[in-house]
Amino acid sequence: MEPQAPQADQPAPVVPEAVRAPRRRGRTALLIAAAAVLGVVAGTATGYAVQADRPPTPLPMLAQPGLAYPAKPLPPGKEPEPLSAEEDSRVKTDGDLRKLLLSRPAGARENPAPWADNGWLSLDEYARQFEFPDSMFEDLVNGDFRRAAAVSWMEGEYRETDIALVQFRAGPDLGAVEHGEGQLSYMSGDEIGAGNDGDAIKGSTNGRYYLYKVDRKAGYLPQYRARAIAYRGDVVLDIDIFDTVPISKKAIRTLAERQLERL
Repeated sequence: MEPQAPQADQPAPVVPEAVRAPRRRGRTALLIAAAAVLGVVAGTATGYAVQADRPPTPLPMLAQPGLAYPAKPLPPGKEPEPLSAEEDSRVKTDGDLRKLLLSRPAGARENPAPWADNGWLSLDEYARQFEFPDSMFEDLVNGDFRRAAAVSWMEGEYRETDIALVQFRAGPDLGAVEHGEGQLSYMSGDEIGAGNDGDAIKGSTNGRYYLYKVDRKAGYLPQYRARAIAYRGDVVLDIDIFDTVPISKKAIRTLAERQLERL
């Protein structure tokens, strides 16, 4: 049924106030928002204009005002002289590393050690000198091993002296420091190590020398051992003395001090 139109003479129905549709916020609300935005923009522009008219504020002095550099390179002939070989330790270690090894003392005879080839010690042969050669080989590779030089001699009937200079490439990992500190930590370690604190080497901030307890086995002569470890720059020195009679502290200490002087 179609809805009937209201009679002309009937009054229009009254809609209660509570059910009237709410007023739409259109044009007036937009005008107010636009005015607010214009006010912010105008305030920002005014602030920039005021700041631009002000004189610049000087910055405070640097914490280290003495760090100054020349405005332009020095003219030819005015450059500072390069470091001499005595002042630049890198010059020494970049040359023939074998020349930095101690010479065989008078009266000692050369020990043609099978692990050295014309004074050079390969990575593999150096790693074989340790109890766990596979782990040492991996550590040396990760430490950026560069090369090693070695010398060995015999004194008396049984005394053997071995010196190795192990060099690492300079880098962020500082392989010489890691290898040197690793060996020093092993020597002093109790649970994993030799349990030997040793003594400090004079003239070195990190080097130490050690006397081992005598190793006795039935049917064999007793074996005494002394060792010294230190590092300087990118080189680690590793010295061993073996004998069938006790080795004095003076013998290993003097040897280590003399080898450090060569570095």
